[in-house]
Amino acid sequence: MSDSRKSIIEVRDLKMTYGRKEAVAGISFDVDRGVIHGFIGPNGAGKTTTIRILATLQVPSAGGAWIDGVNVVTEPKEVRRRLGYMPDYFGVYEGLSVTEYLEFFAQAHRLAPARRRSAISDVVELTDLGSLLEVEVHTLSKGMRQRLCLAQTLLHEPDLLILDEPANGLDPRARIEFRGLLTELRRLGKTIFLSSHILSELSPICDSVSIIEMGALVAHGPLEQIQQRIRGSDVTFEIRLVEESDVVEAVLSQLPGVSRIHQEGRSVRFDWEGEDSEIHQVWGALSAKKIAFTSVKRHEDDLEKLFMDLTTGEVQ
Repeated sequence: MSDSRKSIIEVRDLKMTYGRKEAVAGISFDVDRGVIHGFIGPNGAGKTTTIRILATLQVPSAGGAWIDGVNVVTEPKEVRRRLGYMPDYFGVYEGLSVTEYLEFFAQAHRLAPARRRSAISDVVELTDLGSLLEVEVHTLSKGMRQRLCLAQTLLHEPDLLILDEPANGLDPRARIEFRGLLTELRRLGKTIFLSSHILSELSPICDSVSIIEMGALVAHGPLEQIQQRIRGSDVTFEIRLVEESDVVEAVLSQLPGVSRIHQEGRSVRFDWEGEDSEIHQVWGALSAKKIAFTSVKRHEDDLEKLFMDLTTGEVQ
């Protein structure tokens, strides 16, 4: 594996068996740098097992995985330098303040004192924990504990974050705020690989996804490509007219690539089978007939619908 690569995660024929049970069934996928990648599947699908292998906490039965070109089995210490891992649980730290908690993990990463102070200051600012530095960790709300756990994963400045169910147990406001944090980290150049069962939380932020069921990969790739695979080549558009028109359906029906037109008052929906770059022809045809509209909405299948379409609901 070369050091110069587009993918920061590479998984090849990865298997994990427990006796006769195959928890991970020979999956292969890559994750590009600088994206938020969702790892999705029902309970028992093999998500946590795969994540634990990537985080060097478990050795696979067969196959391999590389983080930034480094083998997770043969070079685990180097892999840990390159990733930050946030498990789906938060340990009990009775009596430790937020500052002491971060100091503990900074020392565990063997950061020199000067760098340690700088790193703690940076992650506290990023996660907005500045007002809680002297608060004892065990008294924090679930949302603040998740922020703190994320902060400690960032102390050694990893390029990759692996987060297992980071939004689990958060209230709606905390989920929205945490989602904003992840978006900011992507803007700063981090790659984020996260699992979640709250699919509505992933749809707005994920660039790509992997869907796993019964240990096998059923879909992988950019979200738009998977959406297109499920719905075929059609995209549904909805336009809002300035005023009702009795000719808009006739105009649209004459255009190649337009089908399944439905008008209800000033709202008109239609399916578009053409290229995205050619949709302007539709707007031009409407303008030529003096049919004015105030808004255009493109309807995409959300992640929950894709998940239901691609999985059977079976568990191992």
